[in-house]
Amino acid sequence: MILFKNLPVFLFFSLILAAIPANAEDAGISTPAAPTIAASSHILLDYNTGKVLAENNADVKLAPASLTKIMSVYVVFREVGNGHLHFDDMVTISKKAWETPGSRMFVEVGKQVKIQDLLLGVIIQSGNDASVALAEHIAGNESTFADMMNQHAERLGMKNSHFEDSNGLPIENHYTTARDLAILTQALIKEFPDYYRWFSQKEFTFNNIVQHNRNKLLSRDESVDGVKTGFTDAAGYCLVASALRNDMRLISVVMGAGSPNSRASENQNLLNYGFRFFESHKLYQAKTALSEARVWKGDTKNLQIGLAEDLYVTIPRRHYDDLKAIITIDKKIVAPVKAGTKLGKVNVTLKGEVVAEKDLIALKSVEQGNIFQRLYDSGMMLLEKPDGQ
Repeated sequence: MILFKNLPVFLFFSLILAAIPANAEDAGISTPAAPTIAASSHILLDYNTGKVLAENNADVKLAPASLTKIMSVYVVFREVGNGHLHFDDMVTISKKAWETPGSRMFVEVGKQVKIQDLLLGVIIQSGNDASVALAEHIAGNESTFADMMNQHAERLGMKNSHFEDSNGLPIENHYTTARDLAILTQALIKEFPDYYRWFSQKEFTFNNIVQHNRNKLLSRDESVDGVKTGFTDAAGYCLVASALRNDMRLISVVMGAGSPNSRASENQNLLNYGFRFFESHKLYQAKTALSEARVWKGDTKNLQIGLAEDLYVTIPRRHYDDLKAIITIDKKIVAPVKAGTKLGKVNVTLKGEVVAEKDLIALKSVEQGNIFQRLYDSGMMLLEKPDGQ
């Protein structure tokens, strides 16, 4: 028998999938309704599982203002991660970057500035000038950089987003959604945890000018460590926030609030709701054996199987002991088998409702056995009774 780490022993595994009730409420689980949010659109999701805990108009296409810069920063991080850039590379500031209106880092025409400083200027000061400078340095011009942004958006599954500039100043055909911004933020934190810490920095000094992060939640709530504010007349007041409490991370997005205080308080309301009424648990470690599968015609008879990624669940509070897990393993697995091959599934249920499902994979490769092993197993497979007999 295989048990969840730290779970009570009465949680069981079965090779037969149980019948599933229509929904959690039928199974006796009730969670208070999410708060009403004074904004055009919002969403709250669990970072580890992607489970949406609250939403309204989350797929409505809206002007994102400086929330655009989350994607701009993500593109720069990807370029650094791919080795195409380095944080200490110098960027020459163009006239176009210098004269970009709106919030500014106050770079000067013709001066050279480190990429890391420009990133901090974008993240903390929301510098439109810094965004344009980075876009021009990476792609030659802002239009080509926007093409890169759109390519990453498509790859990440941001189905209702299109970018035309790097900074979010009003421009036709430039839009995104609360859900897409949550997806983007989830990817940024997951892929670049070491760089993400910059989003919690409360101030940055450049050219002897001290500017403060506009995300008020960084000062109000010590569990909040990002992410980005935005405002234009068209977009209203926007904020993507993320907070970590007791190993549970939530991401909230509020678009189109009425004031700076409102965008902060409405994100706070969403975060408090999520942490108050839900909990997140890591049940399985990636690349760790959960069971063994019988392999036919191979150079070994048994193969360890596990998960490619950690398995987390997000559930209503006080229902941890109601979790059950079901493993199904493919029948008649025949060598050769490559590491990573899908060989079954793990389903985690809560009072009959599936709350998580992941593929089981081969943790190692199994080569074909010699001629005698293959012949012997061929005979044994013929003697095996069909399922159900």
